[in-house]
Order: sequence, then structure tokens, then C-alpha cells
Amino acid sequence: MKWINALIKFFSGEATMANTNDAPYTEEMVARMVEEYTKAPTRETVENLAGFFGKTTRSITAKLSREGVYQAAPRTTKAGGPVVSKQQFVDAIQAKLGAEFPTLVKTGKQDLAKLAEVLGVTVEGA
Repeated sequence: MKWINALIKFFSGEATMANTNDAPYTEEMVARMVEEYTKAPTRETVENLAGFFGKTTRSITAKLSREGVYQAAPRTTKAGGPVVSKQQFVDAIQAKLGAEFPTLVKTGKQDLAKLAEVLGVTVEGA
């Protein structure tokens, strides 16, 4: 019987995502989140806040973003280095050679990295 009532609420518009676990944050909650996250802007802090307030990490991240304090973690490769795009390699190689190579971007990333190394081209982040 409960599932029928849930369906009725859902289709009548009474049950929405806002009615679930994401009740509005109080000013005190927001102040605490901002204070804690500003002290230590890490994923671990977000997880701790989520556990403390009984919210999801995604909800905490969204609120911190709306407050303008959330800092996304920099993207890294599997090895832990910064992500460098093929276009960054192509741009650096073309700048070094002073010519454009429209199809160079179709070259594999490893080959572009090797070519940049051989040419002595420094690619930011690589």
C-alpha cells in the first residue's frame, strides 16, 4: 500500500528531489561548512561535513560551490601527473617550428610528447 501512496505523491508533484534528504541548509550549517572547508579545502573535509550533517558529498560540494569557496581538485593522470592535452603539444610544437600542421593533432599523444622532447619544446604541465 505504501508504494501506491508513493506513486500518487510522485505523479501529483508532491514528491520531488527537494523533499528528500536535502532540506535547506541553515545559516549556521553554511557558516560551519564554509569555515571548515576554508581551513582545509580537501575531499576528506567534504566527506567529514557530509557525515556530520547527514548529507551527501555531492550536496555539500554543490552548496560550497554556490557559496563560492569550493575548489575542484586538479585533474591528474593515472601516474599522478598533470593532464596535458594533445592540443597543448601541437600548439607548442607549431610555435617552436613557426609553421602550422593542420593534421598534427591526429598524431598519437605519445608521439607528440616524444616529438616535443626531441625538439626541446616545453609544454606547460608536461
